[in-house]
Amino acid sequence: MAVSTKTSERPWLAHYDRGVPTTLAPYERLTLVELVERQARAHPDRVALRFEGADTTYAALLAQARAFARALEDRGVKRGDRVALLLPNVPQFVVAELGAWMAGAIVAPTNPTYPDEELAGLLARAGATVAVVLAPFYDKLKAVQARTAVRHVVVAHVRDALAFPKSLLFRLFRERRDGHGTEPRGEDARMSRVLADYRGAMPSSAPPRPEESATLLPSGGTTGTPKWVEGTHGGLAVSGQQLAAWLAPVLAGEDVFLAPLPLFHTYALSGIQSLAFSAGLSLALVPNPRDTAGMLATIRRERPRFICGVPTLLTAIMSHRDAPKTRDAFREVKLCFSGAAPLLAETRRRFEELTGGVIMEGYSLTEAQMAVIGNPAVGEKKLGSVGMPLPDVELRIVDVDDPTRELAAGESGEVLISAPQIMRGYWNQPEETAAAVTTVDGRRWLHTGDIGHVDADGYLFLTDRKKELMKVSGFQVWPREVEEAVAAHPAVLEAGVAPVIDPVKGEVAKAWVVLRAGQSVTADELRAFCRGRLAPYKVPAQVSIVRELPKTAVGKVLRRKLRELDAPRA
Repeated sequence: MAVSTKTSERPWLAHYDRGVPTTLAPYERLTLVELVERQARAHPDRVALRFEGADTTYAALLAQARAFARALEDRGVKRGDRVALLLPNVPQFVVAELGAWMAGAIVAPTNPTYPDEELAGLLARAGATVAVVLAPFYDKLKAVQARTAVRHVVVAHVRDALAFPKSLLFRLFRERRDGHGTEPRGEDARMSRVLADYRGAMPSSAPPRPEESATLLPSGGTTGTPKWVEGTHGGLAVSGQQLAAWLAPVLAGEDVFLAPLPLFHTYALSGIQSLAFSAGLSLALVPNPRDTAGMLATIRRERPRFICGVPTLLTAIMSHRDAPKTRDAFREVKLCFSGAAPLLAETRRRFEELTGGVIMEGYSLTEAQMAVIGNPAVGEKKLGSVGMPLPDVELRIVDVDDPTRELAAGESGEVLISAPQIMRGYWNQPEETAAAVTTVDGRRWLHTGDIGHVDADGYLFLTDRKKELMKVSGFQVWPREVEEAVAAHPAVLEAGVAPVIDPVKGEVAKAWVVLRAGQSVTADELRAFCRGRLAPYKVPAQVSIVRELPKTAVGKVLRRKLRELDAPRA
């Protein structure tokens, strides 16, 4: 039997689900603003956003976004200006985002919990002139505002997104805590007042065009100074259409998607949100993914058909005491998407055993604007694989040292992705852009920095990050492989692995391990367990039992910060 040896032959096309097209070209020239307008015309009463029991229809979302757009215009926002969003998953995020786009602006969402220096640097590099911030983070923003170009601040409050009586109870019992009752000072404005003042208003700006920039999303925070990734309106719409086509075998109108991952991250903004607006679906917003009890309550209330998460979130769900009483709601889930970080085989097995659901693992990057490699919705989901390229997404595996040499199936090298929506570039950083994106025969290829291989069917298997390769006595060791082995121990909840200096071997693997509640195991027992699964030089030379692992806002383990867990406490 002939075996495909190069990704250029696209062996994955033979494994697409029935009815999924191999291409969507030519794409209709669309933006997410146009897609929301279409949904509001066709299904005005369909729920677009669900938040703590309060629903926002597509018609209401459109009206609020138009009002906010006009308010931004009256504050001097012009085409191409940047509007920063320092908001978690609350309805005001989507209103401000759509409103900024309608005013011709570029949105720059960022994590409001960033340290002051990092936040100030990001805002300054974006050149944002307006910032929309949730009340608890208002004072943080004001502390750094003088170091940025921000002239206007709009403050959103959680209570304004809640339905009665929950809004009253929140005001009485929660607002005194965590800064939720903080009011704007001086010329800064409350978002609820802005929307009330501009109710029924329409923006005067021309609608955004597909080729114009829509987003600046932060990337690179786990490896160095964060950079802004510039994405286009058309790229967002393309991502939504690709995902809608890929999931068509299981999608139905008005399906509810649980969105616990922050909208300031590409997974939720460029992926899940774009899909929802393309297909007219409903987003159940989870404001704090670390509040597992609250998230499980949302699952029981909204009965989502799809859950979008990361491995650490799935682990938190499995470990929570409320998981058993959520089992009935889990049974209604069609698929659980896992991305943004490697999914350990043991995590997948345990989650599917608990919920009866199916995990569909996928892969993309902020720089790819959710050009996705994903497992089929219905077809075979290979253990350990992140899947195959979606329609119009191309994949190459090249030699790490010579990227002009494409590798055959089964050979590991750097993963390159090409698609219509990959980033325009790093904002105002042409040299960084040139290093990340190369053009070959008229096609732009993104160098992901990830190492992997494809099998004969075109399924991609990721090994690790190019920069995280360890050399133990001259042998290559990938942290993920060691993490998989450690996490297979029944006492282990999660594990992170990074290199530490060794005077003889240069560096060796060390594992930081979080145990399951009520479980115990020694470092020597874990190392002995790993010897049955790993080559001797891959077995972690050191093991530390810790209470928790350092993670990003979306749940990725920060391997570069693992060694800080060993630092003596002051």
